Amino acid sequence: MNDKILGLVENIEKVIVGKRDVIIDVIAALLCDGHVLIEDVPGVGKTQLVSALAKSVKGSYNRIQLTPDIMPSDIVGFSMMNKDTGELEYRSGAAVCNFLLADEINRASPKAQSSLLEVMEEHQISLDGKTMSLPEPFMTLATQNPVETYGTYHLPEAQMDRFLIKISIGYPEKNDEMEILRRAENEIAAAKLGSVCTVEDIKALRAGVKAVRVSEEVRGYILDLVAATRNNEFLNLGASPRGSIALLKMSKAIAFIQGREYVTPDDVKRIITSVLAHRVILSPKGRSKFGTQEAAVEHIASFVKVPVM
Repeated sequence: MNDKILGLVENIEKVIVGKRDVIIDVIAALLCDGHVLIEDVPGVGKTQLVSALAKSVKGSYNRIQLTPDIMPSDIVGFSMMNKDTGELEYRSGAAVCNFLLADEINRASPKAQSSLLEVMEEHQISLDGKTMSLPEPFMTLATQNPVETYGTYHLPEAQMDRFLIKISIGYPEKNDEMEILRRAENEIAAAKLGSVCTVEDIKALRAGVKAVRVSEEVRGYILDLVAATRNNEFLNLGASPRGSIALLKMSKAIAFIQGREYVTPDDVKRIITSVLAHRVILSPKGRSKFGTQEAAVEHIASFVKVPVM
């Protein structure tokens, strides 16, 4: 594993205990210039994970607590008249940063959610006929609670498709939770973390990910996996070409993090669920048989032939 990446993982692990695979997936998404949706129950460390990542990389970090009364201007900013000069001046919103934590994104109104679409896809803000680029790297990490539905809004498929991966942290193992209790007593928190790399380091690592090789066999495997989600009796909506691109990018990032210059089918298999599950919609038959999109995608992927390398 690259020294910079290992340092980043170990620094985040000072706060997030026993979840190295989750941390690596989030770092891989960062190296792919992608966004992450973290769906999990309250109290498992969603916000802590994002805060630890932002503090580990020496970049700007904003958090916005999304509620039904949040306006698009709170996210993208607004223009106001300067009474001294008589000119419009831009006041930046929460999105003007390197790391944006959109907490409880499904509590924001559809109007506020739609303001994130251009920000996430184009890394820019259009306001009053002008376009402003966001700082690079830019990453949106959104959280949502899958249990509570009162006062929440469904994320449209177009918005879900813009998240490179959707992950869950899950409950810790007993030994890990014992360590969490010890750290809580000693007040070890993300606020006390120092940075271990810069945004320039991230840009250099991204260049390394782009240089990772992908064979025609692995590319074909990726396309077979995505095609298997289309015209499937268990799914009403399969993965789009954006899903194919996301699988390719994440596979290259995982291979790079593991210290390889080429992608293997195992790299693809590792991230199939986190990349594709949130991009599909279950049919009534799939809902009754599997219950979740993740289970359906795992089942469908198990029937796709894995190339021999």
